[in-house]
Amino acid sequence: MGMHTRTLLLSALGVLLVPFGAEAMAGSDPANVAEVMQSAEQTQTNLDYVWTILAAALVFFMQAGFALLESGFSRAKNAVNIIMKNVMDASAGALVFFAVGFGLMFGTSWGGLIGTDGFFLTGTGDQPQTWVYAFYFFQAVFAATAATIVSGAVAERIKFSGYLIFSVTITGLIYPVFGAWAWGGLFNGSGWLEALGFIDFAGSTVVHSVGGWAALAGALVVGPRVGKYTEDGTPRDIPGHSLPLAALGVFILWLGWFGFNAGSTTAGSTAIAKIAMNTFVAAGAGAAAAMAVTWIDSGTPDATMTLNGVLGGLVGITAGCAALTPPYAILTGAIAGLVVVYGTRALEWYVDDPVGAIAVHGLAGAWGTIAAGLFNASGFSLSQVGVQFVGVAAAFLWTFPTSYLVFSLVDAAIGIRLNGKKEAIGLDRLEHDVEAYPEFSTGSDGEATPVPDEKEPVA
Repeated sequence: MGMHTRTLLLSALGVLLVPFGAEAMAGSDPANVAEVMQSAEQTQTNLDYVWTILAAALVFFMQAGFALLESGFSRAKNAVNIIMKNVMDASAGALVFFAVGFGLMFGTSWGGLIGTDGFFLTGTGDQPQTWVYAFYFFQAVFAATAATIVSGAVAERIKFSGYLIFSVTITGLIYPVFGAWAWGGLFNGSGWLEALGFIDFAGSTVVHSVGGWAALAGALVVGPRVGKYTEDGTPRDIPGHSLPLAALGVFILWLGWFGFNAGSTTAGSTAIAKIAMNTFVAAGAGAAAAMAVTWIDSGTPDATMTLNGVLGGLVGITAGCAALTPPYAILTGAIAGLVVVYGTRALEWYVDDPVGAIAVHGLAGAWGTIAAGLFNASGFSLSQVGVQFVGVAAAFLWTFPTSYLVFSLVDAAIGIRLNGKKEAIGLDRLEHDVEAYPEFSTGSDGEATPVPDEKEPVA
């Protein structure tokens, strides 16, 4: 077929289709346009719900990551106790946040300090009830994350009952109060810190530093594990029982963090692309920096520090994941990895933290919050950096003293620390009457070692 023939055929086809095009244009009256727009808005709303619920499920899955990480970094005789604490952080945390925490954090604000309604998810104003459900789910798994950070720092020597009391307290009071200051406006509140322009998109300070400072208080009140320090105060290394478990936990946390950061948009939008990328590269930078510095210092790349370097990078980028360009996300993550290494080494002389939670969440969270002001893509502002410092300081000044007081009161009321002989047996048998690896931890005759009497003195 020649070029001239094809041209004639296409011209004829165009003439035949003109009436159909004209009819379609005539049908585009205002009523039809409004209907199309309404349908598009409903589709976007549905997408927002789906993304928020999916992201919340990813964040919930992080509890599995924490359980594996903390048990892997602890000795085998305490693995079941670690798992039980993580299960109850999520379970009891969901209930107390439903009853009290959500209202304190997101209810109508009293002076920019705490919420005054929304308890048991009632009295939520004009918010659609379906959105109340979705938003509660997303925020509840964040609250559980703050609680479970404490678990690792006090591992291997705290009574299960005492830990449960604190877990409920941080989820129902300590975390929601600071959250109201920084994030109350996400729902029905209006916190004093967010009114200053505080930047913490997904919780470097609101979630992680709050958990880290509470962990510091708990570790100080509970005291170090038996054998952690020599007579002259030099810290000893107490290896965990399974680095493979810890590594699997880190990978699960890394996966869940995409829900943590990108999900904080609570909207299915293109904004999640940069947030996800920043989250990914910051974690890689944190791991690479931690590995490099330990390799240089000791001659071998330290696996434990490298794993915690991943988490440090993730914690560090959480505040500024939506506000930083990728190069600055990498820089923030790399510095967070260094903060984890040197912070862990410095803290070890003063406090026993089996998993490094204080450095990973407390220190790296503080650094990430400041970095969100220093490296903000909208330009450097000294006043913004000042606001970031105010937020970091406020988190510490609220969380650490309050947590220290709660741990101390629990200790005075029921005793929070197990004695030395019981610690040697392990919390799995002592607190839960079970062993994580029974075929490896019993004697050659299959008989378990008897548990000492409660009144026996601390070794």
